[in-house]
Amino acid sequence: MQGRRWFHAKAQIRRKGAKGLEHTGTYAREAVDCGLRLYNRLGPGLFESVYETLLASMLEQRGLRVECQKMIMAEIGGIVLTNAFKVDILIESKLIIELKSVERALPVHSKLVLTYMRLMDLPLGLLMNFGGETFRTGFRRIVNNLCALPSS
Repeated sequence: MQGRRWFHAKAQIRRKGAKGLEHTGTYAREAVDCGLRLYNRLGPGLFESVYETLLASMLEQRGLRVECQKMIMAEIGGIVLTNAFKVDILIESKLIIELKSVERALPVHSKLVLTYMRLMDLPLGLLMNFGGETFRTGFRRIVNNLCALPSS
């Protein structure tokens, strides 16, 4: 696998066994619940930064460590990129949330999240679009099938 893998993120967090994957699912459930509550309370139409600030605050109130606009360093093909990309919200260094406030999320938005997840070797990411008619239509759960599976 090492030969096929030509990149890795310096900021990646290695999962240890199935427990790490279990925690990621818990973080995702908390994030979705907070996102849904936020959407139901405010509705669509606000700037992305408003939803980001409020969602991060709600997650922190639930005891989660949240980082907003986190710059991620990556090494790709031997070249170090100090600011390779910026994650909207990173929960416990294990779950990426990409936020949008547009009428309709495009396929490229999901691909962006998947690329971030691959660079960080994370199993799960969320795309939340607060600009749609309903929260459900703007929500995507994205799974990275290329990350290393936990050893048993």
